[in-house]
Amino acid sequence: MNDNRLNPAGIDAQLRAIAARYTEETYWQRIRRMYVGLREPRQSREYKAAMIELQRLTAPLTAILVPAMAIMLLAVLTSGNDGNDRSFETEIMEMETLKDLEDIEREKPPDPPDIEIDIVVDNPNVDMPNPDQQPMISPQPQLVDAVMITKSPVILKGIFGDRSNTGTRGSLLGKYGGNAQTEAAVLRALRWLKLNQRPDGSWGTSRNAMTGLAILTFLAHGEKPGESEEFGPTVQKALEYLLSKQQADGLFSDRGGRDSHDYSHPIATYALAEAYGMTLNPNVKTAVEKALVPIIKGQNASGGWDYNMKPNPERDDTSYMGWCAQALKAAKLARVQADGLDAASKLAVRGFKKNAGPSGGFSYTSPGADGMTAVGALCLQLLGAGGDREVKLSLDLMKAWKPTFDETEPNARGHCTKSPQYYYYYATQAKFHAGDKAQWDKWNGEMSTLYVKEQKIKKNAIKDMKGKDQDVGWWENKDEFTDDSSRAMPVMDTCLAALQLMVYYRYLPTTSVDAVKVEEELLVSPTETGDITIDVDL
Repeated sequence: MNDNRLNPAGIDAQLRAIAARYTEETYWQRIRRMYVGLREPRQSREYKAAMIELQRLTAPLTAILVPAMAIMLLAVLTSGNDGNDRSFETEIMEMETLKDLEDIEREKPPDPPDIEIDIVVDNPNVDMPNPDQQPMISPQPQLVDAVMITKSPVILKGIFGDRSNTGTRGSLLGKYGGNAQTEAAVLRALRWLKLNQRPDGSWGTSRNAMTGLAILTFLAHGEKPGESEEFGPTVQKALEYLLSKQQADGLFSDRGGRDSHDYSHPIATYALAEAYGMTLNPNVKTAVEKALVPIIKGQNASGGWDYNMKPNPERDDTSYMGWCAQALKAAKLARVQADGLDAASKLAVRGFKKNAGPSGGFSYTSPGADGMTAVGALCLQLLGAGGDREVKLSLDLMKAWKPTFDETEPNARGHCTKSPQYYYYYATQAKFHAGDKAQWDKWNGEMSTLYVKEQKIKKNAIKDMKGKDQDVGWWENKDEFTDDSSRAMPVMDTCLAALQLMVYYRYLPTTSVDAVKVEEELLVSPTETGDITIDVDL
C-alpha cells in the first residue's frame, strides 16, 4: 500500500492538483483543453466537457457577430440605389367635417286622397286604394340623421357630372347648350317643389313615385342633405319619407296591391340608388339593396318587366321597363352589391330589343314605333348598347320630333300621344347621349327656349336662405290627364321638365371618353356576389 503521506513527491502532486482546481485557466488554456477533448471519443467525459466548453466560448462571439452581420446586410441593401430617385404623386383628400342636421319633427301623414293615378299610364283606368289594406312597413334602423359627406362614385366616377360644384356646373352648362335662363328656370322649379312639399316630406298623390321624382330633381342639381343650405333639409325630409314607406319585402307601393299600374317601386328605387351614390349613407344603401330584390326577381325570362314586377312571359312593358332599367343603372354606378344585378342589366337589353320595330323605334308591349321609342333608345344607351342598330334607327326617327307641352299639336300626334312630356324626358337624354351634335343643337335650341317660356311663375313666393324673396315656377302639360283632379299639384310635369334642363351637367355623354373609361371600370368591378352567366346577343 502506497502511503503518499510518507512520500514528499506524492504530497506535492496532490497539492498541485488541489491548487489547480482553484486556479482560473486562461482563455487559450481553455481553448487547448477544448481542442484536446474534441479529439476524444464521443462518449468520453473529456469530449462532453469539451462540447460544453465550446458552447460557453462561442456565446460571446455569436452575440457580437450576429448584430454585425445584420448591420452589414442593411448597408448592402440600402446601397443598391441606382441614383435615380422615383417620385410618386399623392393626392391627400381632407375629410370634410360631418355636419349635424337639425332634428326634423315627423308629422302624421294626411289621410290618403280619394283618387290615385299612375305616374305614367297607358290605360286611363284609375285604381282606388283600399283603406283597409295597409302595407306592412319595415322598421327602419334610424333616421337619415348623419349623412356622410364623402366623395361619391356617382359624382366622380359615373356618367353623372359633378353637379355640386357650381364652377364645374357652370362650365358644363355652357359647353352643352344651357344658359342663365335655363338655370334660373331650374332654381324656380326647385323652390316651387320646396314650397309645395308636405310636412311629412312627400309630394303629389302617388306619393312614393312623386317623392322619388322630386328627390331625383334636387339631386340632379347637386342638392344634398347636410350640404345644401337652401334645399338640404327638403331632400332629407323626402328621403326620410321614402325610407319610412318601404315595406318588409323591400317594396314601395302607392296602391296597396300588385294588381294596378303602379310605378312607385322602380322610381323610388332609382331615387334612393342615386341618393346613396351621392351621400354614401348606410341606411339608404340598405333600402336600395332590399328594393333591388323585387326588381331582379320580377324580371321576365325575356328580359323585360310587366307592371309591378309580376313575372309575365307574355308581356314586357317598355314604359315600366324604363324605370327598372334606370334603377339598375343607378345602383350599378353607386356600386351597390346585389345578387343578379349584372345579369339583370344584361338581360334587360334583350327585353327592350323584343319591343323594337323592324325599321326602328319601340312600342309598349310589341314591336313598333311610338312614344316608347325614346324610352328604348335611352335605356339601351344606359345599358351599354348605345351603338346598336335599334338605337341608331330610333334616333333617326326622333329627328322629326319637336318639343311641346301640348299633345294636340300636330307634331305630337302619331308618336307622342297621351303625355308627350313623359316621352321627351327620355328623348332629351337620348339625344344628349347620342353624340350627334347637329341633332342635339337643334333639339336643345327649341327645347330650352320653349321650356323657359312655358314655365308658370309666381313672384316673390318664397324666401331663400338669406331671407331674400324669390320666385317659384312650375310646368303644366296639356294632355289627356289635364282635367284630372290629381294634377292639382303638377309635380310630375315640373320634375320631368326640370330634369331635362339639367341634362347639361347631370350627365357626361355616354359617348365621351370619360364615360367610356367609367364603363370599363365598372366592367372590371363586378357587383355580383355569385357567378351568373347570361348569353346576350349584342
